[in-house]
Amino acid sequence: MEHTNRQINGPDDFLEIAVKAAKLAGQIIVEHLGKISKKDIDLKKASDFVTIADKESEKVIIDTIKKYFPDHLFLAEESLKERGGETYRWIIDPLDGTTNYIHGYPVFSISIALEYREEIIVGVILDPLRNELFWTEKGAGAYLNCAPAEVSKVNLSESLVTTGFPFRNKEMIDTYMKLFKNIFLKVSDMRRAGSAALDLAYLACGRCDGFFELGLSPWDIAAGSLLIKEAGGIVTDFGGGTHYLKTGNIVAGNPAIHKEMLREVKNVFEGVIDK
Repeated sequence: MEHTNRQINGPDDFLEIAVKAAKLAGQIIVEHLGKISKKDIDLKKASDFVTIADKESEKVIIDTIKKYFPDHLFLAEESLKERGGETYRWIIDPLDGTTNYIHGYPVFSISIALEYREEIIVGVILDPLRNELFWTEKGAGAYLNCAPAEVSKVNLSESLVTTGFPFRNKEMIDTYMKLFKNIFLKVSDMRRAGSAALDLAYLACGRCDGFFELGLSPWDIAAGSLLIKEAGGIVTDFGGGTHYLKTGNIVAGNPAIHKEMLREVKNVFEGVIDK
């Protein structure tokens, strides 16, 4: 991915610039870790926080990409919300797992995806604490640092499934917990770590085997969804379709367990919410 002393201006460079932007953002996030005070934290809405680290991370990502691709659009969690279409649009989560970050809980990440004509073509997720870079380009496979990444092959009863609670949709908690229980009884174990992007990256490299969540935003799942597909996994919305970036409802897994997970989701949520 590293190239020097040459002009950067074409499609072959999208991944390189995404990685560069993620690493610069990672430096900012690590520098602020453990130094965030109350004055550095804003409440966007209930249980949804933004810190100075989120804002500075997002700024350096956008500024870095704009330097090379000034005509591209952006959908970023804390600032720009430009509509996509027939051109390139970057979908950015500058700090996924902000609540973890505020508490010093070391599970958070940076997620950068590039969309072209409403299709994700580049995905990068960085864990800045562990220096783990998960990256992919459409049609080129998925990678963790320099090693190829693949989803696992375990069946549902052997699987480790990750999820997140619907903190933006707390009125759905009873229905959600019914689904949680139904899946928990069929798998080996479950985890809720607090960074959807990192959960998806872990699924892509076989550290966990399935993932489901309700009410996410596009920047939470854009990069991770491509990583999983390029690693051999399956990603759908709650109805089994491909509209997870629009609905925010996602079921992902290796091919051995996705169908069974989706069945459980449909049994609980069909007719209750948008797919």
